[in-house]
Amino acid sequence: MDYTNMSGHYDVIMTSGYYDYKGIVDSLVNHKPFDCVLEIGCGTGLILEELAKRDAQIKITGVDLTQAMLDIAQKRLGKFPSIELSEQNVVHFDLQKQFDLAFSYGGVWYFVIDGDKEPFMVSHIPEDAPNEEGLRQLSKHVQSGGQLLLGIQGPHHDYERPISNGMIYSQKILPRERGFIKHYYLNDGPNKVMEQTVTYRTYSFEESLKMLSDNGFEYVPNSDTGKKFLSFKKR
Repeated sequence: MDYTNMSGHYDVIMTSGYYDYKGIVDSLVNHKPFDCVLEIGCGTGLILEELAKRDAQIKITGVDLTQAMLDIAQKRLGKFPSIELSEQNVVHFDLQKQFDLAFSYGGVWYFVIDGDKEPFMVSHIPEDAPNEEGLRQLSKHVQSGGQLLLGIQGPHHDYERPISNGMIYSQKILPRERGFIKHYYLNDGPNKVMEQTVTYRTYSFEESLKMLSDNGFEYVPNSDTGKKFLSFKKR
């Protein structure tokens, strides 16, 4: 999904309590050892910046579909020579190398856990065939014995709240068959500053584990002490 409309406002929204970046990276580093890392859907580089600050020796690659987001990430991450960024569509990307850790937190794929209910996987890719192809391409980029970490979020719901610059961020969720549509809004007083709409596909836990297993990724329960990711190991 292209996030061009949102890119100029992404940082202020995300850093106003939307994500816990320190906690995300705490969980990532708990999965060491790893030397070569891929972030799928790196956005403006907020996670990669925190990771590189923790360990400048890790070789890091970030990919994203939206060039406007990568332009911001490049400015943020240019001081870290260990980081490479690339505009890629995960459905057919090819970086000509493998990684010992790949992760996505709110990127292309992630899981939602709502209390005691069974987790389900959310994808930014709304159709089945491209999801399957994207996982095939991802599998080619993770070495045998390597790790895939997919982020955990809470349930999506409608809400409205002020952010750090005084503007009002809001979101509205509309159900669709096998997924949902999410509308993002940012308002400055009576003026609408930003509007972005994203269509998501969802998969049951059983469906998602089968898709991942079919592409060489086996679920490793209870391996993330920070409870930010579900973990998978590449056969």
